[in-house]
Amino acid sequence: MKAESRPALVTGGSGGLGVAVVETLVQNGHPVLFSHLGQQAQAQALQDRLGAKVNFFEADSADPQAMERAVASFAPQILVCCAGISKDRVHWKQSPADFEAVLRTNLEGAWIAMQTAMPSMREAGWGRVVFLGSINGSRGKFGQTAYSASKAGLIGMARSAAREVGGFGVTVNVVEPGWIDTPMTAQVPEEFRRQALQESLTGRLGTPADVAAAVSFLCSEGARQITGQILRVDGGQWLRA
Repeated sequence: MKAESRPALVTGGSGGLGVAVVETLVQNGHPVLFSHLGQQAQAQALQDRLGAKVNFFEADSADPQAMERAVASFAPQILVCCAGISKDRVHWKQSPADFEAVLRTNLEGAWIAMQTAMPSMREAGWGRVVFLGSINGSRGKFGQTAYSASKAGLIGMARSAAREVGGFGVTVNVVEPGWIDTPMTAQVPEEFRRQALQESLTGRLGTPADVAAAVSFLCSEGARQITGQILRVDGGQWLRA
């Protein structure tokens, strides 16, 4: 699914899923600029491994001024929003500050990144926006009211934005992973990992490479007629919700 080289902006590019997305986009010939927050060593290691086609900057993706400064001369035509956090707790024990922090990073940050990238996409008459959601944004999950709300919000935002920018040759979609083995999920109690494996119709759990392959497809020329959609990468977990 290799396409013409297009500048790609990835938020949260030094995280578990972000690294795989950056690697795959570079392999497909796209120059990549990615953001990180407090992960300088990981970001530098990724750039060192992938070479001159990769650059990075440190910024909160929900900070519009920082994002605008970082991409001012880059003019992205591909945007993949991987930045995300989770502060899991049943809602009656969760603080308003934690709820707001999750929505700020996961939802508002994606909105700001899209707003920052959209002028160059409109000017080019071509663009791809992919939000990294979660099957828990569609099905819900015990103890994840904040996280699930933020990921559900990405669906409504993508479908609305798809209507707004389709006439400019820009598509907007959501990839919804199920359980993916990453450093973040490694911190979750083993019982939840076993439950996810039991839910999987394929009998296996996903990897960051599985997610990156789906993202890569949605960023390709071959996906030009796919917009406002959810692509689940979950081994069928959602079907057993």
